[in-house]
Amino acid sequence: MRNKPAYSIESVDHALRLAVLLQQEGPLRVSEAAGRLGVARSTAHRLLSMLVYRDFAVQGTDRRYAAGPVLGSPARIEPVAHLRHAALPHLRALVDRTGESANVMVLLGTQVQMVATAECDHVLRVGDREGRLLPAHLASGGRALLARLSREEIESRYADDAGGVTSEEVVRIVRQTRRRGFAINDGGTETGLTAIGHPIGDAARSPAAALSVAMPTARYHRRLLPDLGTALAEAAAAIDRDLRASEPP
Repeated sequence: MRNKPAYSIESVDHALRLAVLLQQEGPLRVSEAAGRLGVARSTAHRLLSMLVYRDFAVQGTDRRYAAGPVLGSPARIEPVAHLRHAALPHLRALVDRTGESANVMVLLGTQVQMVATAECDHVLRVGDREGRLLPAHLASGGRALLARLSREEIESRYADDAGGVTSEEVVRIVRQTRRRGFAINDGGTETGLTAIGHPIGDAARSPAAALSVAMPTARYHRRLLPDLGTALAEAAAAIDRDLRASEPP
């Protein structure tokens, strides 16, 4: 399980988090960056200045900072930011209900990217995964989303063994997920980690997103599946309702 290292350098961690925010959610003002990181405005300004110096960020005429050439131009910023905003309260409620960490992720080709995490209070826990990219066929939320795709869509997405896996292997994983009725990652992405995933909304929702509850394998047991599945389904439905309610008519 890859949690935040005890020897991490806080300024480096802040800079990396800022880069992820700019890449995922688009332009930020200094005050907004400071609020997201929980640091002083002066600290946020120094971090952003360094990102600009190294081409991870650029400053516009409106004084907001955006993703720079190193990060590229993020696609569909507004929907991802909207999803994150809608999901966070429900992620926290899901943590309270299950006692384990919860994530929301979006499907990007053959990968999923974590866009928000709510951590539980256990000393031994799955830590913050925000910004991480994982193979969709291994992550629980990715499996939940792939299970919605047709065989043709899977073959197109995994043509020429994209993502380091063949389309036939992905089809087998999808069949197993559909048979189970649950999307499970049992040590697939990290040894000692087990996660259960559930899609958000219907297959037409864009960006395609899913929820997961992740825990140390030592605390997982199959008897937990029904309760975890119900909690995930209800949280996913609540997020979808909030997203629909805030969409323009």
